[in-house]
Amino acid sequence: MHHSHRLSQLPPLVADWPSVLDDFPYQLSGEDLAPHVSIACHCQLLIWAPALTSEQLNQLSLTVQADGRQLVLQGARVMLGATTVLLSAECNEQELKASLETQDWEFDWVVMSRLPNLHQPGLILMDMDSTTIQIECIDEIAALAGVGAEVSAVTAAAMRGELDFEQSLRARVGKLADAPEAILQQVADSMPLMPGLKDLLSFVKQIDWKVAIASGGFTYFAERLQQDLGFDRVVANQLEIIDGKLTGQVLGGVVDAQVKADTLKALAQEFGATQTMAIGDGANDLLMLAESDFGVAIHAKPLVQAKAQMAIRHSDLDGVVRILSASELLSGCA
Repeated sequence: MHHSHRLSQLPPLVADWPSVLDDFPYQLSGEDLAPHVSIACHCQLLIWAPALTSEQLNQLSLTVQADGRQLVLQGARVMLGATTVLLSAECNEQELKASLETQDWEFDWVVMSRLPNLHQPGLILMDMDSTTIQIECIDEIAALAGVGAEVSAVTAAAMRGELDFEQSLRARVGKLADAPEAILQQVADSMPLMPGLKDLLSFVKQIDWKVAIASGGFTYFAERLQQDLGFDRVVANQLEIIDGKLTGQVLGGVVDAQVKADTLKALAQEFGATQTMAIGDGANDLLMLAESDFGVAIHAKPLVQAKAQMAIRHSDLDGVVRILSASELLSGCA
Protein backbone atom coordinates (compact mmCIF):
# COMPACT_ATOMS: atom_id res chain seq x y z
CA MET A 1 0.00 0.00 0.00
CA HIS A 2 1.22 3.50 -0.90
CA HIS A 3 1.79 5.44 2.39
CA SER A 4 2.54 9.09 3.11
CA HIS A 5 5.89 10.08 4.64
CA ARG A 6 7.53 13.16 6.11
CA LEU A 7 11.01 14.02 4.86
CA SER A 8 12.23 14.48 8.44
CA GLN A 9 11.27 10.85 9.20
CA LEU A 10 13.09 9.38 6.21
CA PRO A 11 16.79 8.38 6.27
CA PRO A 12 19.01 11.48 6.04
CA LEU A 13 20.66 10.17 2.85
CA VAL A 14 18.39 9.88 -0.18
CA ALA A 15 20.39 6.82 -1.26
CA ASP A 16 18.60 4.91 1.51
CA TRP A 17 15.08 5.98 0.54
CA PRO A 18 14.24 3.22 -1.97
CA SER A 19 14.48 0.63 0.83
CA VAL A 20 11.94 2.59 2.90
CA LEU A 21 9.47 3.99 0.38
CA ASP A 22 6.72 1.66 -0.80
CA ASP A 23 6.63 2.64 -4.42
CA PHE A 24 7.21 5.60 -6.73
CA PRO A 25 5.96 8.15 -7.71
CA TYR A 26 5.20 10.47 -4.78
CA GLN A 27 3.79 13.97 -4.61
CA LEU A 28 6.37 16.23 -2.94
CA SER A 29 4.60 18.95 -0.95
CA GLY A 30 6.83 20.89 1.41
CA GLU A 31 8.10 18.28 3.87
CA ASP A 32 5.50 15.70 2.90
CA LEU A 33 5.72 12.82 0.46
CA ALA A 34 2.16 11.85 -0.42
CA PRO A 35 0.82 9.11 -2.69
CA HIS A 36 1.00 10.54 -6.19
CA VAL A 37 -1.95 12.57 -7.42
CA SER A 38 -1.81 12.75 -11.19
CA ILE A 39 -0.41 15.98 -12.63
CA ALA A 40 0.74 16.94 -16.09
CA CYS A 41 4.54 16.61 -16.26
CA HIS A 42 5.65 19.40 -18.55
CA CYS A 43 9.32 19.09 -17.63
CA GLN A 44 11.71 16.82 -15.78
CA LEU A 45 14.25 17.82 -13.12
CA LEU A 46 17.23 15.51 -12.64
CA ILE A 47 19.50 16.08 -9.63
CA TRP A 48 22.54 14.15 -8.40
CA ALA A 49 25.37 14.28 -5.86
CA PRO A 50 27.66 11.78 -4.11
CA ALA A 51 25.67 12.16 -0.86
CA LEU A 52 22.31 13.78 -1.63
CA THR A 53 20.45 14.54 1.61
CA SER A 54 16.84 14.81 2.73
CA GLU A 55 17.54 18.38 3.78
CA GLN A 56 18.75 19.31 0.29
CA LEU A 57 15.63 17.81 -1.24
CA ASN A 58 13.49 19.69 1.27
CA GLN A 59 15.19 22.99 0.34
CA LEU A 60 14.68 22.22 -3.33
CA SER A 61 11.02 21.47 -2.75
CA LEU A 62 10.46 24.69 -0.80
CA THR A 63 12.24 26.77 -3.45
CA VAL A 64 10.25 25.38 -6.36
CA GLN A 65 6.92 25.35 -4.54
CA ALA A 66 7.37 28.93 -3.33
CA ASP A 67 6.37 29.84 -6.88
CA GLY A 68 3.27 27.66 -6.67
CA ARG A 69 4.66 24.69 -8.61
CA GLN A 70 3.97 21.05 -7.90
CA LEU A 71 6.72 18.43 -7.85
CA VAL A 72 6.46 14.67 -8.28
CA LEU A 73 9.25 12.40 -7.06
CA GLN A 74 9.58 9.87 -9.89
CA GLY A 75 12.46 7.76 -8.63
CA ALA A 76 15.87 7.59 -6.95
CA ARG A 77 18.86 5.31 -7.28
CA VAL A 78 22.61 5.12 -6.75
CA MET A 79 24.75 4.80 -9.88
CA LEU A 80 28.41 5.50 -10.63
CA GLY A 81 29.03 6.58 -7.05
CA ALA A 82 26.29 9.19 -6.71
CA THR A 83 22.61 9.38 -5.82
CA THR A 84 20.40 10.38 -8.75
CA VAL A 85 16.82 11.64 -8.34
CA LEU A 86 14.24 12.37 -11.03
CA LEU A 87 11.41 14.81 -10.32
CA SER A 88 8.64 16.06 -12.60
CA ALA A 89 6.96 19.45 -12.58
CA GLU A 90 3.86 20.95 -14.15
CA CYS A 91 5.61 24.21 -15.08
CA ASN A 92 7.61 24.87 -18.22
CA GLU A 93 11.34 24.38 -18.58
CA GLN A 94 12.34 28.06 -18.39
CA GLU A 95 10.18 28.74 -15.32
CA LEU A 96 11.70 25.84 -13.42
CA LYS A 97 15.25 26.81 -14.38
CA ALA A 98 14.58 30.39 -13.22
CA SER A 99 13.44 29.10 -9.81
CA LEU A 100 16.51 26.91 -9.39
CA GLU A 101 18.97 29.59 -10.50
CA THR A 102 18.04 31.74 -7.49
CA GLN A 103 20.29 29.52 -5.33
CA ASP A 104 23.78 28.06 -5.53
CA TRP A 105 23.09 24.36 -5.03
CA GLU A 106 25.75 21.91 -3.89
CA PHE A 107 24.37 19.24 -6.21
CA ASP A 108 24.12 19.07 -9.99
CA TRP A 109 20.75 19.68 -11.61
CA VAL A 110 19.39 19.81 -15.14
CA VAL A 111 15.91 20.53 -16.50
CA MET A 112 14.57 18.80 -19.61
CA SER A 113 11.29 19.16 -21.47
CA ARG A 114 11.77 15.57 -22.68
CA LEU A 115 14.13 12.76 -21.82
CA PRO A 116 16.55 10.88 -24.09
CA ASN A 117 15.02 7.69 -25.49
CA LEU A 118 17.55 4.90 -25.15
CA HIS A 119 15.57 2.72 -27.56
CA GLN A 120 15.97 5.13 -30.49
CA PRO A 121 19.25 5.79 -32.38
CA GLY A 122 21.21 8.77 -31.13
CA LEU A 123 24.40 10.76 -31.64
CA ILE A 124 26.63 12.48 -29.09
CA LEU A 125 28.99 15.13 -30.43
CA MET A 126 31.68 16.27 -28.00
CA ASP A 127 34.15 19.11 -27.89
CA MET A 128 37.66 17.85 -27.14
CA ASP A 129 39.79 20.29 -25.12
CA SER A 130 38.51 20.77 -21.54
CA THR A 131 35.57 18.45 -22.33
CA THR A 132 36.83 15.05 -23.49
CA ILE A 133 40.27 15.74 -22.01
CA GLN A 134 41.18 18.01 -19.09
CA ILE A 135 43.64 20.25 -20.95
CA GLU A 136 43.77 22.76 -23.80
CA CYS A 137 46.26 21.07 -26.13
CA ILE A 138 47.41 24.30 -27.77
CA ASP A 139 48.38 25.69 -24.36
CA GLU A 140 50.39 22.55 -23.60
CA ILE A 141 52.19 22.72 -26.98
CA ALA A 142 52.89 26.42 -26.44
CA ALA A 143 54.32 25.81 -22.96
CA LEU A 144 56.75 23.23 -24.34
CA ALA A 145 57.61 25.60 -27.21
CA GLY A 146 58.38 28.44 -24.78
CA VAL A 147 55.42 30.70 -25.65
CA GLY A 148 52.98 29.40 -23.05
CA ALA A 149 51.89 32.57 -21.27
CA GLU A 150 51.00 34.59 -24.36
CA VAL A 151 49.13 31.72 -26.04
CA SER A 152 47.12 30.64 -22.98
CA ALA A 153 45.94 34.22 -22.39
CA VAL A 154 44.51 34.32 -25.92
CA THR A 155 42.95 30.85 -25.47
CA ALA A 156 41.15 31.94 -22.30
CA ALA A 157 39.79 35.09 -23.96
CA ALA A 158 38.60 33.11 -27.00
CA MET A 159 36.79 30.53 -24.84
CA ARG A 160 35.03 33.34 -22.96
CA GLY A 161 33.75 34.59 -26.31
CA GLU A 162 35.77 37.81 -26.25
CA LEU A 163 37.68 37.15 -29.50
CA ASP A 164 36.81 35.83 -32.96
CA PHE A 165 37.68 32.15 -32.75
CA GLU A 166 39.30 31.69 -36.15
CA GLN A 167 41.46 34.81 -35.87
CA SER A 168 42.56 33.86 -32.38
CA LEU A 169 43.35 30.28 -33.41
CA ARG A 170 45.46 31.32 -36.37
CA ALA A 171 47.28 33.88 -34.20
CA ARG A 172 48.05 31.25 -31.54
CA VAL A 173 49.17 28.65 -34.07
CA GLY A 174 51.39 31.28 -35.68
CA LYS A 175 53.35 31.53 -32.43
CA LEU A 176 54.18 27.81 -32.71
CA ALA A 177 56.20 28.19 -35.92
CA ASP A 178 59.42 26.09 -35.89
CA ALA A 179 58.35 24.05 -32.85
CA PRO A 180 59.38 20.39 -33.30
CA GLU A 181 56.69 17.83 -34.15
CA ALA A 182 57.94 15.72 -31.23
CA ILE A 183 56.19 18.18 -28.90
CA LEU A 184 52.82 17.03 -30.29
CA GLN A 185 53.58 13.42 -29.44
CA GLN A 186 54.73 14.44 -25.98
CA VAL A 187 51.38 16.15 -25.32
CA ALA A 188 49.36 13.33 -26.93
CA ASP A 189 51.08 10.69 -24.81
CA SER A 190 50.03 12.40 -21.58
CA MET A 191 46.53 13.75 -22.31
CA PRO A 192 44.51 13.45 -19.07
CA LEU A 193 41.02 12.16 -19.88
CA MET A 194 38.05 13.94 -18.35
CA PRO A 195 36.80 11.85 -15.39
CA GLY A 196 33.78 9.80 -16.42
CA LEU A 197 34.76 9.68 -20.10
CA LYS A 198 35.30 5.91 -20.15
CA ASP A 199 32.03 5.33 -18.27
CA LEU A 200 30.24 7.50 -20.82
CA LEU A 201 31.78 5.78 -23.84
CA SER A 202 31.00 2.35 -22.38
CA PHE A 203 27.37 3.34 -21.78
CA VAL A 204 27.01 4.84 -25.26
CA LYS A 205 28.25 1.60 -26.82
CA GLN A 206 25.75 -0.39 -24.72
CA ILE A 207 22.82 1.64 -26.05
CA ASP A 208 24.25 1.58 -29.58
CA TRP A 209 24.47 5.35 -30.01
CA LYS A 210 27.24 7.00 -32.02
CA VAL A 211 29.79 9.32 -30.40
CA ALA A 212 32.05 11.78 -32.20
CA ILE A 213 34.39 14.73 -31.57
CA ALA A 214 34.11 18.16 -33.21
CA SER A 215 37.01 20.25 -32.01
CA GLY A 216 38.53 23.66 -32.57
CA GLY A 217 41.72 21.86 -31.54
CA PHE A 218 43.82 19.59 -33.69
CA THR A 219 43.49 16.30 -35.56
CA TYR A 220 46.77 15.05 -34.09
CA PHE A 221 45.09 14.70 -30.68
CA ALA A 222 41.53 13.93 -31.80
CA GLU A 223 42.74 11.04 -33.94
CA ARG A 224 44.76 9.65 -31.04
CA LEU A 225 41.61 9.68 -28.91
CA GLN A 226 39.70 7.99 -31.72
CA GLN A 227 42.39 5.32 -32.01
CA ASP A 228 42.60 4.72 -28.27
CA LEU A 229 38.93 5.01 -27.28
CA GLY A 230 36.86 4.21 -30.35
CA PHE A 231 35.14 7.47 -31.27
CA ASP A 232 33.06 6.95 -34.42
CA ARG A 233 34.25 10.15 -36.08
CA VAL A 234 36.55 13.10 -35.31
CA VAL A 235 36.57 16.54 -36.94
CA ALA A 236 39.31 19.02 -36.02
CA ASN A 237 41.94 21.40 -37.42
CA GLN A 238 45.07 20.10 -39.13
CA LEU A 239 48.42 21.61 -38.20
CA GLU A 240 50.84 21.98 -41.10
CA ILE A 241 54.09 20.10 -40.45
CA ILE A 242 57.07 20.26 -42.82
CA ASP A 243 60.41 18.54 -42.21
CA GLY A 244 59.42 17.62 -38.66
CA LYS A 245 58.51 21.17 -37.63
CA LEU A 246 55.27 23.13 -37.25
CA THR A 247 55.00 25.91 -39.83
CA GLY A 248 52.63 28.03 -37.74
CA GLN A 249 49.81 27.40 -40.23
CA VAL A 250 46.49 25.54 -40.13
CA LEU A 251 45.69 23.62 -43.31
CA GLY A 252 42.30 24.40 -44.87
CA GLY A 253 39.34 25.96 -43.11
CA VAL A 254 39.10 26.30 -39.35
CA VAL A 255 36.63 24.24 -37.31
CA ASP A 256 34.70 27.08 -35.69
CA ALA A 257 31.29 27.28 -33.99
CA GLN A 258 29.33 27.03 -37.24
CA VAL A 259 31.34 24.05 -38.48
CA LYS A 260 30.64 22.25 -35.20
CA ALA A 261 26.89 22.87 -35.55
CA ASP A 262 26.98 21.78 -39.21
CA THR A 263 28.92 18.64 -38.22
CA LEU A 264 26.18 17.73 -35.73
CA LYS A 265 23.51 17.94 -38.43
CA ALA A 266 25.59 16.09 -41.03
CA LEU A 267 26.58 13.23 -38.73
CA ALA A 268 23.03 12.85 -37.39
CA GLN A 269 21.83 12.39 -40.96
CA GLU A 270 24.70 10.05 -41.86
CA PHE A 271 24.21 7.85 -38.79
CA GLY A 272 20.39 7.96 -38.90
CA ALA A 273 20.22 9.47 -35.41
CA THR A 274 16.74 10.63 -34.36
CA GLN A 275 18.06 12.49 -31.30
CA THR A 276 21.29 14.38 -30.71
CA MET A 277 23.33 15.49 -27.71
CA ALA A 278 26.20 18.00 -27.79
CA ILE A 279 28.71 18.50 -24.96
CA GLY A 280 31.13 21.41 -24.64
CA ASP A 281 32.61 24.09 -22.43
CA GLY A 282 33.50 27.10 -24.60
CA ALA A 283 31.78 29.94 -26.44
CA ASN A 284 32.57 28.20 -29.74
CA ASP A 285 30.36 25.28 -28.60
CA LEU A 286 27.19 27.35 -28.17
CA LEU A 287 25.83 26.87 -31.70
CA MET A 288 26.42 23.13 -31.47
CA LEU A 289 24.70 22.98 -28.07
CA ALA A 290 21.71 24.98 -29.38
CA GLU A 291 21.42 22.82 -32.51
CA SER A 292 21.23 19.59 -30.49
CA ASP A 293 18.19 18.11 -28.77
CA PHE A 294 20.15 17.88 -25.52
CA GLY A 295 22.84 20.55 -25.12
CA VAL A 296 25.14 19.96 -22.12
CA ALA A 297 27.72 22.49 -20.90
CA ILE A 298 30.39 20.92 -18.69
CA HIS A 299 32.63 22.92 -16.34
CA ALA A 300 31.79 25.76 -18.70
CA LYS A 301 32.52 29.47 -18.81
CA PRO A 302 29.70 31.57 -17.23
CA LEU A 303 28.46 32.75 -20.65
CA VAL A 304 28.12 29.15 -21.81
CA GLN A 305 26.46 27.94 -18.60
CA ALA A 306 23.90 30.73 -18.86
CA LYS A 307 22.97 29.96 -22.48
CA ALA A 308 23.14 26.16 -22.51
CA GLN A 309 20.03 24.03 -22.05
CA MET A 310 21.83 22.06 -19.32
CA ALA A 311 25.00 22.64 -17.31
CA ILE A 312 27.07 20.18 -15.26
CA ARG A 313 28.77 22.25 -12.57
CA HIS A 314 30.09 19.83 -9.94
CA SER A 315 30.50 16.34 -11.38
CA ASP A 316 32.14 15.18 -14.59
CA LEU A 317 31.12 13.20 -17.68
CA ASP A 318 29.45 10.60 -15.45
CA GLY A 319 26.73 13.25 -15.20
CA VAL A 320 26.02 12.75 -18.89
CA VAL A 321 25.35 9.04 -18.24
CA ARG A 322 22.76 10.10 -15.64
CA ILE A 323 21.09 12.45 -18.14
CA LEU A 324 21.02 9.77 -20.84
CA SER A 325 19.52 7.17 -18.51
CA ALA A 326 17.03 9.47 -16.73
CA SER A 327 14.04 7.76 -18.37
CA GLU A 328 14.82 4.61 -16.38
CA LEU A 329 13.66 6.51 -13.26
CA LEU A 330 10.39 7.73 -14.79
CA SER A 331 7.43 6.20 -12.94
CA GLY A 332 4.66 7.89 -14.90
CA CYS A 333 2.97 11.19 -15.76
CA ALA A 334 -0.54 12.17 -16.69
